[in-house]
Amino acid sequence: NNERRGLWNVPYFSACYLISGNLIRDPERHPDYSDDTLDPDMALAKSLRDKNVFLYVSNRINFGHLINNDKFPTAHLNNELWEVATNRFDWERRYLHENYSQSLEPDHEQSTPCPDVYWFPMFNEKFCDEFVAEAEHFGKWSSGSNHDERLAGGYEAVPTRDIHMNQLGYEEEWLYILDTYVRPLQEAVFIGYFHQPPRSIMNFMVRYRPDEQPYLRPHHDSSTYTINVALNSVGVDYEGGGCNFLRYNCRVTDTKKGHMLMHPGRLTHYHEGLHTTKGTRYIMISFVDP
Repeated sequence: NNERRGLWNVPYFSACYLISGNLIRDPERHPDYSDDTLDPDMALAKSLRDKNVFLYVSNRINFGHLINNDKFPTAHLNNELWEVATNRFDWERRYLHENYSQSLEPDHEQSTPCPDVYWFPMFNEKFCDEFVAEAEHFGKWSSGSNHDERLAGGYEAVPTRDIHMNQLGYEEEWLYILDTYVRPLQEAVFIGYFHQPPRSIMNFMVRYRPDEQPYLRPHHDSSTYTINVALNSVGVDYEGGGCNFLRYNCRVTDTKKGHMLMHPGRLTHYHEGLHTTKGTRYIMISFVDP
């Protein structure tokens, strides 16, 4: 997991290695693959050990990395979004916010726009744009009515115009994101609460428009904590919008694209979605540990 850096003496290596050209040209230390009792890779390692050549593994320098393309998806508009678990290193460089890790530093002062509401840089603009494009390409937004056939009981008490992650085929990947990237942030700010992996059966992208659903009435979330990720920019893509926490008379209206709000779901944080007056606002919601 790249948690340790150093150099380690090893008795054997195979498959992929670097050998100094000086060693190959040295007749006294030239590596030998031939041994009647050993396979070539074992014979090579023994030959070098017998000649007092130091064999080592080092990760002090990044020489590159391997990727797994055996199951690379091809059915989506932005296929790399689905690579979060399979090729995590590249996925992080492609989509994770450049300041994500700062929130995990021990002395970092977390941003709290409202009481017990935390604000984290989560994704970069590329992720947001491709994620929204994927949802719009799918195109099957809910009606925003209380009747919702996607739910077990067919009824949604606080409906939104949305697309569920299981509709996009992104449920497994989103749960991986919750466990790998969201959970460490939750543990950093809500001290003493630990649940791995996080459980979430409601993961959905919401679309607010003045002529569709411009706002959301006051409600509690069915969750231990809720995350709300802004997927586009206020003042650029839309006007208005935001979240109002009624008990604290506290509004978050200057949302930042790719940033995530995290707040308790039940009892304390009664909240509403404020009117979107122009354009289209997109957010990603998860009700974690219902």
